[in-house]
Amino acid sequence: MATRFLLISLFLFFSHPALALDQESFAMCISKLRQAGLEAGLPAQVISQHLDDAKLNEKVVELDRSQPEFTSSFADYFNRRVSEQRIEKGREKYRSHRQLLDTLTREYGIPGHYLVAFWGLETNYGGYLGNIPTLDALATLTCEGRRGEYFQGELFNALRILQAGDVSASQMKGSWAGAMGQTQFMPAVFLKHAQDHDGDGRRDLWGSSADALASGAHFLQALGWEREARWGREVSLPTDFDYQLTGFGNKRPLADWAELGLTLPNGQPLPSADMEAAVIVPSGHEGPAFLAYHNFRVIMGWNRSESYAITVGRLADRIAGAGPLSKTPPQAPRLNRDQVTRLQQILNEQGFDAGEEDGLMGPGTRKAIARYQQANDLVADGFPGKNVLTRIGILPAADQSPD
Repeated sequence: MATRFLLISLFLFFSHPALALDQESFAMCISKLRQAGLEAGLPAQVISQHLDDAKLNEKVVELDRSQPEFTSSFADYFNRRVSEQRIEKGREKYRSHRQLLDTLTREYGIPGHYLVAFWGLETNYGGYLGNIPTLDALATLTCEGRRGEYFQGELFNALRILQAGDVSASQMKGSWAGAMGQTQFMPAVFLKHAQDHDGDGRRDLWGSSADALASGAHFLQALGWEREARWGREVSLPTDFDYQLTGFGNKRPLADWAELGLTLPNGQPLPSADMEAAVIVPSGHEGPAFLAYHNFRVIMGWNRSESYAITVGRLADRIAGAGPLSKTPPQAPRLNRDQVTRLQQILNEQGFDAGEEDGLMGPGTRKAIARYQQANDLVADGFPGKNVLTRIGILPAADQSPD
C-alpha cells in the first residue's frame, strides 16, 4: 500500500504541467525521489552520495519553458552546421582517426565519414560537450514537472552510470536537457549503447574519442543501418513535378522516380538499385531536393528532425570529398509566433485545415499552405515563402524579406 501511495504521489507531483519551482519545492521533490530511487533498485549509498547533492538549476527551467520567438528556415539550420570550417575540420578528424574508423566500419558497418559527421554536429568533434551538471539538469527537469516522468527515468539512469563507475559526478556534464558526452547520449541510450572501445574499463564518452565513436557506431547499428548504402542524395526534379508526392508517405522504387523525370543534379540518370526512396524538399521548389533512403530514417532515430538527417548526410558527403549542393537553400521570411498563429487562423477560416492555431510552423501548417497554393494555381510545395505569405496577407506587399 505504501509503495502504491508513493507512486501515485510521484505521478501527481511530476505530471503537473508547470510547477512554480523554488528551493523549497525542489527539496520536497528530491525527498520523494530518494524513496522512488530505492523502490527502483538503486543502492541507498548511490542515492545519498549523488542525489542529495543535486541542485536546482534555474537556467534549465528557463530553457525548458522557452519557445523560439521567430521561425527558423532550413537554410538557417543547414548553413550554420555545414560550414567550410566544419567540413575542413571533419576531413582532418577523418584522416587522423582513419585507423580507428576503419576498424569500426568493419565491426559495425557504419562508414567512417558518417561517424565523423555525427561527432561534428553533436559536439563539434568533441570540442564542446556542454557544462551543465547532468544530475542537476535531470533533477531540475524531473521536479519542474512538464515531462517529469520521463526525466525521472533518465535521472535514475544517470545514477546507474555513476554506480557503474564509468564517470565521476563532477565530470558528468552536458546539455541542459541531460544529453552527455561527445555523442550527446541521454543516459538511457548510454546504458544500452556506450562502449569501452579503448579497453580501460570505463565507457568514457567525455574523454575518449574511441569510446565515443564506437558508441555512436553501436547505436546506429542497433537502429538498423544498412551496410553499403547511402543516406540519400541530392536530385533534380522536373519542372512539372507534383509536390504532393513528397514525404515519407510516398516512398517509391528508384526506377519509378526515374520514370517521373528525376535525375542527378548534373542531369545524369539515377543509379539503378533495388531500393525505395522518398522525395524531401525542405525549402520549396526553388531549393534543393533530396531522395531519402532507408538510412535517412535511421539517422532520424538519433534525432527525429528531417533537417538534422539531411545535414548529417550532406556533412558526411562533404567530409568524404563531395562538392556543395547544386542549389543553395533559399531563406524563408522570419515570422514571429503571432504571425504564424494568424497564418493558421486564415488558413483554417478558408478551409485549408492548418490544425491547432499554436503559432508553430509544423507539418500540419505546411500541408495547409500546400493546399492553399494548389487552390490558387501556385507551386504546391508547402514552403512559406514571401509570395504566398504576401498573398495570404501575413506580409505586406512591400515587404522586402528574402523568399
